[in-house]
Amino acid sequence: MEMQALQVVALLLTGMGVGFASGLLGVGGCFIMVPVQFWALKSIGVDPTLAIRIAFGTNLLVVLPTALSGAMTHHKKGAVLWKAGVTFGIAGAIGAFVGAFIASQLPGKILTTVFGAAVLLGGIRMLTAKPPKIVEEPSTSLTAFILWGIPLGIFSGIIGIGGGVLMIPIMVFALKFRMHQAVGTSTALMIFTAFGGALSYMINGWGIEGLPQYSTGYLNWYQWIILAGVSIPWAVVGASTAHLLPAKQLKYLFILVMFYMGLKMIGVFAYLKLPV
Repeated sequence: MEMQALQVVALLLTGMGVGFASGLLGVGGCFIMVPVQFWALKSIGVDPTLAIRIAFGTNLLVVLPTALSGAMTHHKKGAVLWKAGVTFGIAGAIGAFVGAFIASQLPGKILTTVFGAAVLLGGIRMLTAKPPKIVEEPSTSLTAFILWGIPLGIFSGIIGIGGGVLMIPIMVFALKFRMHQAVGTSTALMIFTAFGGALSYMINGWGIEGLPQYSTGYLNWYQWIILAGVSIPWAVVGASTAHLLPAKQLKYLFILVMFYMGLKMIGVFAYLKLPV
């Protein structure tokens, strides 16, 4: 089961688009990477349940270098609260490890539907979110970081995302972080959740029959090299052009893509027999 030229081109374009959007808008591209990986794997004959698990595991592996690079950039600007990031991150990594184990036991249809619903909710949140005005000091409670980190990590592991889209609202609304601190600290904690989730997908997929070439458990190194290889440099391009382009219109375009991907993964278009 080898990737054909069409799948490789789709992954390259996805990596470029995701990296650019990440640098420009500060959003992760999991919502786009997972459906494209899922399609690429299914189209070369991988069983859909295996395909969605590989897409989740490999996506978490792509998040790892991206989160590392983002955390270093935010650290230089003083936007990472490391005590919160590390505590939240370790709790999140434990949660993500458990979440990936749960996902490894669930049928593909449940995973794609849950993922699609999460994408739609993420799109709605991006569409409606307004940063609150915060005057209080951010929380320093280790207990709060652990109690939030574990369940958020579990959910991140189940749907194969780094978790920034879940963590940032919690940090801002519940823990009183300022928006730039929440964004910076979430990149730091995603290093941990991505590692915990990816490790679990690797272990739980070990020895499974029907995996495509270049797979270690549910991690596919071929897809990882393509996606990570182009998304990281394009994140730099996105960050560099952030002030030159109309970010508001681009944000709406990203939200539109999220809604499309969410509805497609849930199966709405197939149910309505629409050829999209």
